[in-house]
Amino acid sequence: MSTTDAAVAAITLTEHELGPYVTHAPTRGLLTGPGLPCDGDLLTFAPLRTAGLRTLADATDGPARLAEELRDRLVIGELLGPAGMETESILLDGGTGEITTAYLVDPSDSRPFAPSLATLLRFAAVTEELAGLRGRFASFADHYGTETATEASRRLLALFEEDTDGDVPPYWKAAALIRPLSLAAGPGRDSGLTLDVPARLLDQEFGHGRVARFEEVDFPATLTHEPTRRFLRETGLPEAAVLFHLDTDVPLPTLTEYYTDERAGEYPLDELPAHSDHLIRLGYLVEDNSLVVDGTTGAVLNFSEPEATLYPLNTDVSTLAFTLWLLHRERAIDVDLGGELTTDAYDQLAATMIQVLSAVDPTGTTTDADWHYWTELFQDEAGGVL
Repeated sequence: MSTTDAAVAAITLTEHELGPYVTHAPTRGLLTGPGLPCDGDLLTFAPLRTAGLRTLADATDGPARLAEELRDRLVIGELLGPAGMETESILLDGGTGEITTAYLVDPSDSRPFAPSLATLLRFAAVTEELAGLRGRFASFADHYGTETATEASRRLLALFEEDTDGDVPPYWKAAALIRPLSLAAGPGRDSGLTLDVPARLLDQEFGHGRVARFEEVDFPATLTHEPTRRFLRETGLPEAAVLFHLDTDVPLPTLTEYYTDERAGEYPLDELPAHSDHLIRLGYLVEDNSLVVDGTTGAVLNFSEPEATLYPLNTDVSTLAFTLWLLHRERAIDVDLGGELTTDAYDQLAATMIQVLSAVDPTGTTTDADWHYWTELFQDEAGGVL
């Protein structure tokens, strides 16, 4: 195996290395000619460099575990996913050129990925163009809103459909329908927060009258972060969303007030955070988790009662609102598809959702985060969060 210039980092194989394993002429030509990029934003072919060309039988515990038609599939790469998620391998059928994916711990459960290696590279390239708002998506730069997200989704899906006769594999369908949602709200230029979230975004998604907006009298004195106060007054938060319920019956309490007045005697006050007078409870999450905002900084956290611990949740109320909107929108999309994404590719959908969230709000989705409420629950297929 050889590589071209390090700046390009293309991986090529010799005719001898391909041997009898790859008989599909276009694939042989690509692998011995232009080659494959070592790394991208979505996938990597680095295993070819480190382990060489391997059959699936060689990469697993042996051919006895595999169906006959799977034994000679070639392991050529991996999908890149969020930290902590199991790695899914990219497999090549050397005879037909078709690409599938599978987990090496159970390779019999393989899924379609692309009709050819060349098509796979095009799919990855155009998806990266969307993420960077360049190339075929350069015209979307500095344009945000639901109409922008919808049009970007339509264009990306159309590009995938051209090469698959309309039968887009689940991974790429999730990419086309979910990744453009990051364009629904623009960077915070006017709000003083991470995102400028238009009030109509929440009203349209959750329904008029189901988004609560607060008045000054509802804020405790320790909520001094003015961008947060303004957001809660003018944009608001949904009263009920996936995994979240807003407190709307009383003025927003500090965490100390909540456990002193509304749940007197139910929780030891000495286990509250030291600055609980400056933590304002917005509502609750499932599993005894309170959602709070730091009145001084505007940071949004979740307070776990069982652990008596604060965990970062969102950078601020704007990215909290986006997260709740994203979860609600994803569910509506999957309903329209008859549950296709959650049934056929839940793990791939979860990875895509985490990547969209990290694109607009890195809090909790960075590689050094030990635990994060949203991203843990996105991956909880048994709990049916998505």
